[in-house]
Amino acid sequence: MKRWLRQHRYALLVSVRRLLAQPFSSLSNILVIGLTLAIPIIAASVLASAQPVVRQIPVSPELTLFLNPSATADEARRLADELQEKHAPEIASVKVVTREQALEDLKANPSWSDALAVLPGNPLPDAIIVTLRESPELARHANALAGEWRALDQVDSVQLDSDWVRRLESILGFVRIGLGMLAACVALVVPATVFNTVRMQALTQREEIAVARLVGATESFVRRPFLYQGALTGIVASAVALALAALILYPLNAALGRLASSYGAHMTLQLPDTLSLLLAFLLVAILAALSARWSVTRNTRF
Repeated sequence: MKRWLRQHRYALLVSVRRLLAQPFSSLSNILVIGLTLAIPIIAASVLASAQPVVRQIPVSPELTLFLNPSATADEARRLADELQEKHAPEIASVKVVTREQALEDLKANPSWSDALAVLPGNPLPDAIIVTLRESPELARHANALAGEWRALDQVDSVQLDSDWVRRLESILGFVRIGLGMLAACVALVVPATVFNTVRMQALTQREEIAVARLVGATESFVRRPFLYQGALTGIVASAVALALAALILYPLNAALGRLASSYGAHMTLQLPDTLSLLLAFLLVAILAALSARWSVTRNTRF
């Protein structure tokens, strides 16, 4: 066991010395890999920050029926009961929002309170919010009910509220696919960079490796320092990528904060969770080590 640990410690020290012996080349490779890794980290941060916002939005289609200004609150409740009874298999819930409740909700929003304060009366109508049940033909049912309810005498207009939510989910799905493709490209850039670096290192030490083999050095002993060199390059590059991503997110969050505050909202971009980052760093280190192994095996054959 002590011998095994001593051999790995030796290989680690040799790999560190090789990286420090060529600081410009090592730094260049680390920056290339770090900049490449920073892009998917930032994309994952945007996706991870947007998903909680989407989850808070009801995905089930909601139809909002805005009643005529002349309709009373009692008429709104009677209409809600009729809709619930007539379309019970299709409706999950029905909620009546009176014009007074709607006005109070708007006044609670700082963006609307000043504008509403100058109005002489309440311009808002009573509304009925209908949440539909999930079904295979949900979109067709929602459009059919919206068309039917627009023809009611008490109804002024009908709004289908969940269309934009579904579009937003489609956009997020597209971003997930793009992020996966981006990660695949990164998975090619990291091994290619490490392969070329180790290749140059192995070619410069080709004679030294040949002598080591002649005196009894095993293949694992020869390859081990290069494996550590590749893994160390991947780990340091991952740390650089994380620092760059955090640095880039700082001005992005400042701009996003100003934009969100203008809508009375709050949103910040956050880095992915620690476990995901650690798994990503480990994957990069493994890819870099495997690429180094392939390179040294391929370029030190005699």
